[in-house]
Order: sequence, then C-alpha cells, then structure tokens
Amino acid sequence: MKKKHKVIGITGGIASGKSTVSDYIKSKGYPVLDADIYARKVVEPGSQGLKEIVEAFGEAALNEDGTMNRQQVGSIIFNDPKKRAILNGITHPIIRQKMNEDRDFYLQTTHVFQDIPLLFENGLERQMDEVIVVYVDRAVQIKRLMTRNNMSEADAISRIESQMSLDEKKDRASVVFDNTGTIETLYKQIDDYLQELS
Repeated sequence: MKKKHKVIGITGGIASGKSTVSDYIKSKGYPVLDADIYARKVVEPGSQGLKEIVEAFGEAALNEDGTMNRQQVGSIIFNDPKKRAILNGITHPIIRQKMNEDRDFYLQTTHVFQDIPLLFENGLERQMDEVIVVYVDRAVQIKRLMTRNNMSEADAISRIESQMSLDEKKDRASVVFDNTGTIETLYKQIDDYLQELS
C-alpha cells in the first residue's frame, strides 16, 4: 500500500522562531507554503483580491503606484471588527484556494508543510495531519521580541497577550519544537522529526 504524504501545519507565537523552523525545513528540501507570502500575493497590483479591497474600502486603499496601502487599510480594520471581517472575507478564500492548489500539487510526491501564524485561531488544524508548534517560554519570548522589534517590555507583553497563548497552542499540538535553548538544539529536534517522517 502506498504511504500517504502528510500535510503538516507549522505555527507558534510572535518571536517564537517559527520562520527559523520553516527556513530550516525548506533547506532540507521540503515544500513549506507560507501563508504570509500568499497573503501578499493576493493583494498584488492587478489582482482580483486588490480589486475587491478597493471596492470595499475605496481608492484610499491604494498607493499611487497601484499597490495596496497597507497602512491605510491596517488603520481602518484595526479598530473595526466588521471591516476586518470584510477584508478577511475577501483575502482568506483566495489565500486558501491558492495554498490548497500548491499543497495538492506537492502532495503527489512529498510531505507538505504549511506555515500559518493563526492556524488554531482560524480553525485550520482539522485540515492538517499533524500540527507543529514552535514553543518558547514566555520570558525568552518577551526578550526576543524586545530585541527584534526594538520594543519596550510593556509593548512586547501587550503584543504577546493579543495572541492565543503559546501554552494553549502547545497543548493542542501534535509535535512541539522547544526553541527556548540554542539554535543547535532546535535543529536537532527538527532533524529527528524529519528522520521519523521519511
């Protein structure tokens, strides 16, 4: 019987090291479909997604060069859940469709990883065979975020608290990579996992 290739979700919290994990898995030859990259593609100039955004939010949603005015759209949706729902209603289906097409293409030959920051928040774990959570303890997460984004401790904490907690994500994961230690320790966990997978 032919062994089925798996769809594996990768998620984590801000500054937990999710991109590091995705990049390393990619370097090992596996396809990693990054939701953020698809999100940028669906609002490229001339795209159907951008056209619908302009219809919903007006010309102010556009920069002079025809690209999406992220700042403007961001400030509209930031304080308005209804407007945020409209934006998500435009972009999410297109992102999902494109990701699913690529996923199905790669699945014919290999396991496919999907890097999705809000995987649990959007109820996408049901579409995965396994979910990897990149975990880091809270103190380390705060410190890394302060360093990376040049933030005060208070700002870092409020950014972290605006997300589902890493402890909750960890409890819901099928696999946990603990990124509290060194990068070598992290890579070793990934290597062991990939070896089991293949």
